[in-house]
Amino acid sequence: MFFKSLLLFGTFSIGSFFPAQQVHAAQSQYGELANSFKKRFNHELKDNKLPGGAFVIVEADSVLKLGTYGKRVKGGSQNIDADTVFRLASVSKTFAGTLASMLVEEGKLDWQQPIISYLPEFALAKQQNVTQINLGHIIGHSTGLMPNSYDNLINANVKLSKIVSKFDELTPICKPGVCYGYQNVAFSFIKDAIEQQSTFSYANFIQQRIFAPLSMSSASVGYDAFLNESNRAEPHVKTKSGFQKVKVKPNYYQLAPAAGVNASISDLSKWLMANLGQNPDVISASMIEDLTTPGVKTTKELRRRDWRPYLDSAHYGKGWRVYEFNGRPLIYHAGWVAGYVAEVSYSPELNIGMAMLLNGESRVIAKLSSEFWRDAFKQADKLGM
Repeated sequence: MFFKSLLLFGTFSIGSFFPAQQVHAAQSQYGELANSFKKRFNHELKDNKLPGGAFVIVEADSVLKLGTYGKRVKGGSQNIDADTVFRLASVSKTFAGTLASMLVEEGKLDWQQPIISYLPEFALAKQQNVTQINLGHIIGHSTGLMPNSYDNLINANVKLSKIVSKFDELTPICKPGVCYGYQNVAFSFIKDAIEQQSTFSYANFIQQRIFAPLSMSSASVGYDAFLNESNRAEPHVKTKSGFQKVKVKPNYYQLAPAAGVNASISDLSKWLMANLGQNPDVISASMIEDLTTPGVKTTKELRRRDWRPYLDSAHYGKGWRVYEFNGRPLIYHAGWVAGYVAEVSYSPELNIGMAMLLNGESRVIAKLSSEFWRDAFKQADKLGM
């Protein structure tokens, strides 16, 4: 059922999630929370001298608050608006997990299938290790490979085809399914399975199955699509003299499932609503359960500076992180790629979600999101939820 991932934490019952008599009070509280967050968001971005950003807070199928700040490019005249497109970086993984889960639900893929069924050129130092890595391991970062295998070559803009051939030099550090090892290159191997079983290119399939039905009209996949978008936020990196504009790099666009999606904050509001169960024809309850069931533990997440006061446990699901935040489930993912940072998170228990996009590299995004959820769950506690 939809709430299986919540019940795994052992403290909730469906009937207690959102009692009818508390709906209006809760909405009023969330409204105050949203207004307060807008002020905090603007203050923090101004204080940290960020070029620009955007955020959205949703409840069920409604936008509670959408705010934008600053410019598409530092020193420019064009403001960021609700439809300004940013790079999502690793938030792209939430879409890849969903596309694969769609095909699993349709019986076209199986999480237990070996990845070499779809990528026969993939090899490791010991061939028996290759056959043990399945689609579920790929999408859940539990391949057993060393974390971030060959990201250094992606950073150097080496072609993906050449990188795949180098995996035969690697020996896993643990058995598949046992330990967590975050991947970008290996995660993107899911593209081959998705394309072969959907019979569409990855970009066309995500457009057909997610962007179009959810009316994510500004969303796209790929480097060319991003550069062809006139209303886009330009990337900025922090230097000793402040934020400086840099060129959009194509390297991580090679890894479409891991880091290839572009979208606006308006698009992300619709993505959040769908993951809150508001569009079951697109993302079914059983798929949401599948995506958010905790997999391998991600203990490193518990040491994140802005999150560690609140996290009781952290796991990776399928394209989503699954946190226990002060005893409550929180579904989350962040992304960071040259000049951009992004975060998306939601509480299926409270039926609210939030997302942020910045066109400057800054850790302030983690501070803002962790404090937002701290305050949201405090309000829920006051309401007896």
